[in-house]
Amino acid sequence: MSTTGIGTFAIRPLDPLKDAELLHSWVTHPKAAYWMMQDATLPDVEREYMRIAAHEHHHAYLGLHEGRPAFLMEKYDPRYVELTGLYDPEPGDVGMHFLVAPTDRPIHGFTRAVITAVMDELFADPRTRRVVVEPDVSNKAVHALNEAVGFVPVREIDKPEKRALLSFCTRDQFLAARGVAV
Repeated sequence: MSTTGIGTFAIRPLDPLKDAELLHSWVTHPKAAYWMMQDATLPDVEREYMRIAAHEHHHAYLGLHEGRPAFLMEKYDPRYVELTGLYDPEPGDVGMHFLVAPTDRPIHGFTRAVITAVMDELFADPRTRRVVVEPDVSNKAVHALNEAVGFVPVREIDKPEKRALLSFCTRDQFLAARGVAV
């Protein structure tokens, strides 16, 4: 659980069947274009998150704000998922994706609070030494958010579905970005 000036965030495991309808409305929304599921049907979403739930190295979570669903978080082991063969992973590397739910009433600073809660969750595990992300190179908004919480871009890489910006954030970089003495 993470508390910010915007409220309290909690993260729970995603239930691929119970949460599929909600997720479908999020991943097919125009604001989720970089999630690459714009044309997904409800069964497509169910299948994708059932696949993730069954995967040993990929996990999905539903993020709650004040007890209500507000974001999706995925964590993965980049040795086996997403980045296999695209960089040299180090012990303690954890891959991450996040998606904030679309809303008609945006809250200033909400997305930054979400990524901070996600990073808090990932670094709560003492085995996590570095978080790895690979957003689309054209997603300037997420690059700015990533940098705000301590990510450092390393290089562009070619994935099957996109050209991505490989970036890393260590625990110390995250704490420094939050203004916490390291």
